[in-house]
Amino acid sequence: MAEARTPAQIEADIAFRRQELAVTLDEIGVRLHPKTIMDEAKAKAAAAVDRTAGRAYVAANRAVSDVRAQLVSEDGTPRLERIVPVALVGVAVVGLLTLRVRRRG
Repeated sequence: MAEARTPAQIEADIAFRRQELAVTLDEIGVRLHPKTIMDEAKAKAAAAVDRTAGRAYVAANRAVSDVRAQLVSEDGTPRLERIVPVALVGVAVVGLLTLRVRRRG
């Protein structure tokens, strides 16, 4: 059987529960405060941007590495048989764009 509690023990328990409730309500108030909500939203958005930027960096780095592997041999010498055609295509594209701009102007 449970021991009978004294009025002082009951009052102490009530005071303790009130304090716990006050702390809990303060925490809820902070969590639901508009500034807290905005700060959390900003942090989530920043994290999403960081993840996206990180993925973009990895993809760009991989693309550059792939292109480099195609244009440079393993010992670091340029592969002229691949560079010259790419350069010629680049020059042709720039030339065509230049002609197109001149005809419009």
